[in-house]
Amino acid sequence: MVLDQAKNLGFYQNLGVNGRYAKAIQWLQAHDLSTLENGKYEIDGKDVYANVMTYTTLPWEEASYEAHENYTDIQYVIEGSEVMTYAPVQSLNPTGPYNAEKDVIKYDNANPGLQVACNGGDFMIFFPWDGHKPKAANGEPSFVKKVVVKIKEN
Repeated sequence: MVLDQAKNLGFYQNLGVNGRYAKAIQWLQAHDLSTLENGKYEIDGKDVYANVMTYTTLPWEEASYEAHENYTDIQYVIEGSEVMTYAPVQSLNPTGPYNAEKDVIKYDNANPGLQVACNGGDFMIFFPWDGHKPKAANGEPSFVKKVVVKIKEN
């Protein structure tokens, strides 16, 4: 898990395989993220792509932990504020089987994890071994615009 700010994005471009992080970061830096419409943006086929979304945050207890086997997430808050929570997957209790089609497994909320308030311009990187819970309210539920860049790790 990594927590950082937009001004430091370039530091992470040499992570991973086949220049995928560089492609993800170059895409983030090349766009005015505030003007992007909700939807999926292909960066490098299924190896690197972005999902832009808007939503109202949820009480922490209603948000869900998840993890992925094949993709790393760069979860970048464009506008608003939310709490993202981190916990190692081995410390979490699955609520069902792994969904290979969606590359996701969900977990219960028994582990309070490391809760981090992320505001516009903040991002967190969650690797496949990182359980994470996005979309939780930082206080009262509020509007968030976010982009999640998915980077294939295998």
